[in-house]
Amino acid sequence: MKLVRLKAIARKEFLQVWRDPRSLMIALLMPLVQMFMLGYGVSLDIKHVPLCTLDREGSQQSEALLRNFAASQYFEIARVLPNYRALAPAIDAGDCRIAIVIPPDFSLRLNDGGKSSVQAIIDATDDNTASVAAGYAQAVVAGFSSDVELDAASAQGRPAIVAPLSIESRVWFNEDLESKNFIIPGLAAMILALVGAQLTSLTVSREWERGTMELLISTPVTPMEVMLGKLLPYFGIGLFDAGLCISLSLFWFQVPFRGTFFTLFVTTALFLLVVLGIGYLISVSIRSQLGASQIALLLTMLPTTLLSGYAFPIDQMPAPIRAITYLVHARYYVTILKGVFLKGLGLVQLGVPILALTVYAALIMFFAARAFHKTLD
Repeated sequence: MKLVRLKAIARKEFLQVWRDPRSLMIALLMPLVQMFMLGYGVSLDIKHVPLCTLDREGSQQSEALLRNFAASQYFEIARVLPNYRALAPAIDAGDCRIAIVIPPDFSLRLNDGGKSSVQAIIDATDDNTASVAAGYAQAVVAGFSSDVELDAASAQGRPAIVAPLSIESRVWFNEDLESKNFIIPGLAAMILALVGAQLTSLTVSREWERGTMELLISTPVTPMEVMLGKLLPYFGIGLFDAGLCISLSLFWFQVPFRGTFFTLFVTTALFLLVVLGIGYLISVSIRSQLGASQIALLLTMLPTTLLSGYAFPIDQMPAPIRAITYLVHARYYVTILKGVFLKGLGLVQLGVPILALTVYAALIMFFAARAFHKTLD
């Protein structure tokens, strides 16, 4: 392998990318668009749930309960319903996800028997939002119930009933419980997987479509020089995109970063070797740029989105699907990203996913090096 030939192929590939508007858009514009669209558009935080209220009593205590709902960050009173008949149309129209109905004898039962209830009607078309909203509503009612008990005990001159057991929780790694803190770091894996494989999937297939493969084969370059020369520019572009994604995560979206940049650089380089090798394998196997691009999208975007743990927790998947996730390269990089950003883990603590990425990169590069042959068949 000669450095002069390697540099010539790398320079030729870089010029092709520079002169191709589609490749430039994939390399430079797509990461920005995806970071801002997904960074702002994807959120698992359920706050300001639209709430409809129907107070059939209108007492001070019923109004106090509704004020507790209004003061909560998890609910936003969208409508005050005049009667029970207006409840179903309000939920059907999507004006509210949950409706709180206070019965006409709410205060009477609360003051006489010390026990009353309110009705919560929940739109469960989105079951996740419905279950979380129901939990929030129970928490608001429980807080109001505790206040009522304290007031009653104070008025009667007796000690308040204290629950014998309580939970004192401490939140680690994501203290604010914001979904962006674990979603946005994972975006780097999805963007690098898509951009890296999309760009490299066009390298050899572009030569076939433009009729320059005969010239490349007639030169004295070796298959290893072809592979490395074509991948080096995209490796640099991938590192640039990774730096862009990480910079936006830290300085624009304010995601906490507790690890080291050295760990992040090493693991990102390994992941890039994997995705670039996959794209190169596709490009060697498929001579059409359109076909290669579609296969690259299928092999990178879908597994990274669905099976890497970026969007859906792996431990909640069925056992056969969990087994398949071990074959998804992005799973290990997403684990590394979350560990570096939120937990501050280093190379030693991340040894297992790093070893898996290393093995993956070695295998992909081995097969990629053997895939290209200097023949026209």
